[in-house]
Amino acid sequence: MSAVESATSERAEALRALLTRAQHEYYVLDRPALSDQEYDQLFRELQAIENAYPALRTDDSPTQRVGAPIQSGFPSHRHLVRMMSLDNAFDQAELEAWEQSIERVVGAAVHESGYTVELKIDGAAVALTYRDGLLVTAATRGDGTEGEDVTRNVRTIRGVPLRLMGSGHPPLMEIRGEVYLPFAGFERMNEARVAAGEPVYVNPRNAAAGSMRQLDPAITAQRPLRFFGYAAVLPDGSVPASSQWALLETLGAWGVPVAPHRARCRTIAEVATWANTVEHETRAALGFAIDGGVVKVNDVALQDELGVRNDRTPRWAVARKFAPDMAVTRLARIDVNVGRTGVLTPFAVLEPVEVGGATVTFASLHNADQIAAKDLREGDWVQVVRAGDVIPYVLGPVPERRDGHERPWHMPAACPRCDAPVVRDGEDVASYCTNVACPGRQLEGLVHFASKDAMDIDGLSYARIQQLLAAGYVRDAADLFAVTVEQLVGLERFGRKSAENLVAAIAAAKQQPLSRLLFGLGIRHVGAQAAQLLARQYGSLDAMMAASAAQLGEVRGVGHIIADSVASYFADPNVVALLNKLRAHGLRLDEPNAIQADGPLTGATVVLTGTLPTLSRGEATALVEKAGGRVTSSVSRKTTFVVAGDEAGSKLDKARELGVEVIDEAELRRRTSAASTDRHAADDLT
Repeated sequence: MSAVESATSERAEALRALLTRAQHEYYVLDRPALSDQEYDQLFRELQAIENAYPALRTDDSPTQRVGAPIQSGFPSHRHLVRMMSLDNAFDQAELEAWEQSIERVVGAAVHESGYTVELKIDGAAVALTYRDGLLVTAATRGDGTEGEDVTRNVRTIRGVPLRLMGSGHPPLMEIRGEVYLPFAGFERMNEARVAAGEPVYVNPRNAAAGSMRQLDPAITAQRPLRFFGYAAVLPDGSVPASSQWALLETLGAWGVPVAPHRARCRTIAEVATWANTVEHETRAALGFAIDGGVVKVNDVALQDELGVRNDRTPRWAVARKFAPDMAVTRLARIDVNVGRTGVLTPFAVLEPVEVGGATVTFASLHNADQIAAKDLREGDWVQVVRAGDVIPYVLGPVPERRDGHERPWHMPAACPRCDAPVVRDGEDVASYCTNVACPGRQLEGLVHFASKDAMDIDGLSYARIQQLLAAGYVRDAADLFAVTVEQLVGLERFGRKSAENLVAAIAAAKQQPLSRLLFGLGIRHVGAQAAQLLARQYGSLDAMMAASAAQLGEVRGVGHIIADSVASYFADPNVVALLNKLRAHGLRLDEPNAIQADGPLTGATVVLTGTLPTLSRGEATALVEKAGGRVTSSVSRKTTFVVAGDEAGSKLDKARELGVEVIDEAELRRRTSAASTDRHAADDLT
């Protein structure tokens, strides 16, 4: 290496160390030593060096947090050790009962250990795998045993160390924690989405989880995500510290952000005092969402002795859940929203009030029956909570504050959007607009039709559907497939390239299977699961339309309410006209995974347990159902056979106890392919 190259290498190493320390000071310690201008200047210098000398670029360089190519999906990742859930305690009595359950196992030793208490962050759980101090994998919690590999997205989170600081790192270790969105960043994100005409996120937790699953890491990098670590585990299940408190201190020394307001408590009474202070004082001043505290036996040796309960929850830890925040404000009026299926949903228009760290102006009222049951009146003073700290919800009125000016409310007899009659069917709690072409149903119906779980039309946002409706280019779902590039380029914020992309995305949706189309049509009571059950049972739209309500109701998992709704829907002349338009546009009207009428597993009840060699749980279920069988979650004498993989557990034991047949994946594949083989053989004989 030349003198110039050597000097450049040393400069790059120095810049990486300086920038890594600056990121830690800014995102973890909240004590930036460098100004933004200084940081940007040094960052650009390092980028220039690495671009000129690619061999000097390292995986843990600050420049490598952004820029990976877009993924097509997320591979699965098996955790080193199973991630477990926590039992809940909602008050002091339940905390004391939890302590008593511990004492029955380890006696007075728990009092010598004491407890570590930590904030319970309301975010998305992740497991970070470090090999010799270098971040190599990041995965979501998933089912606790296996999650999704989101390494490239987690690398964009500034507070997550790409290389651990300090020393003493185990050769292989998983650090666990929560990815979350601070309130301020969440609000900025939603403000930007409103300005762009995009739907807002419901809450910080869902927004954080969704950000983790972006296929393009560059999008994740734009989100102000943060991370708090709370645990570490080695491949053999041990912990790299003698106590939980020491572990948190060690994580901090390694550069891992650890949540504030943690404490050590000698007794459960001290735990209760801490929880009360956090719930009623500290919580309101936090810049992020919590839904409680976590109480852990401090001594790791005692944790090992206490073990786990039901292979799911540790005995040595419990979540002390907090009550949702509540406020009192005036219910100005009750308005009604018209949904995609014509359902009229009342909602409260409130005088703005702070609840759980957010300003609440609107709140759910669900339906007219609940309004009547609570005796809510327009003008009432009402108690408002954020259910689960997320969804604003009117708990009830404050009758003693009434002054006689309050007004009882009734569901309108005519639709507020189109003035069509409003009906209520039988015992159904919901009221409906009878006009299929109601403007309220049009917009929400088209948004649902284009949504990810339905026809998945990329780029057809809420705002763009509003544009198409306003321009008169579409009135129903079928009209989308007639929209042209020339029509789109005449609309605001549409360039030719974006117009061509949208038209191409709409055309691609024609190949979606019948189950997605059925769900996208927005038939009352028909969710994604019911749509899939019906599509797979009948195989084609024509066969389904020819079935009676009674026949539809015989499909396992459907029932007479859904069956009656589907039959009524297909009997509507306006619906028939819509379906004929869709057919004329060349949409796919069959289901590729339709159940075989004479399938080899027809009538069979199957239980899946353990990890199969090549099939995921969903793939194995689809294989069974396509062959005519049914997958259930528990083993009984009515179970036909159990498909067992690695770590099968109690279901395998139950099957052996009852004498139920147990097979492996290879045998499952053989049995589910038997019918097609037999049919081919029969064809050869004729």
